[in-house]
Amino acid sequence: MATSEFDKLMKDGYRLMEEGEYSQALSKFDKAIKADPANPAAYLAKADAAVLVPKVSQEEVIALYRKASELDPENPFILQSWGAFCMDVGLFNDAEACYNKAAQIDPENAIYYYSEFGVEYYKKALVVYEQRLDEQTRAIIAKKALKYLLKSIDLDETSVKKLL
Repeated sequence: MATSEFDKLMKDGYRLMEEGEYSQALSKFDKAIKADPANPAAYLAKADAAVLVPKVSQEEVIALYRKASELDPENPFILQSWGAFCMDVGLFNDAEACYNKAAQIDPENAIYYYSEFGVEYYKKALVVYEQRLDEQTRAIIAKKALKYLLKSIDLDETSVKKLL
């Protein structure tokens, strides 16, 4: 299939996503993958659409993000999207790894990856662990979130103690 066909499929898929037609978008991105199986953008787009299609399993979505990342290992945007998905489904260690790798690849924007992880982790972990949320668990969550928020402004625990 010609590149123009790939581009058309991708454009149609994005348009369908904007219209809220995620299953149809998924189909377009799937065809785009068949047209150009080495193009990471198609895997990323399919993963982003798949997140919004209930019939697609968590494992399938992760496999799509993983494939996109394997095809374009220096793309921090793929890692950020993958990390955000992991965060949404409560895979906090995987999310942390994705955000850290994105920050490593893109040090100029590392502060944004760290702060996003810190804020989202704090919000989502409290919800995920709500059933067994005691003071100790709450403190562990807050401490990890704070570590990343401090990292985002280039401070560590020792520096903060001096400031306070």
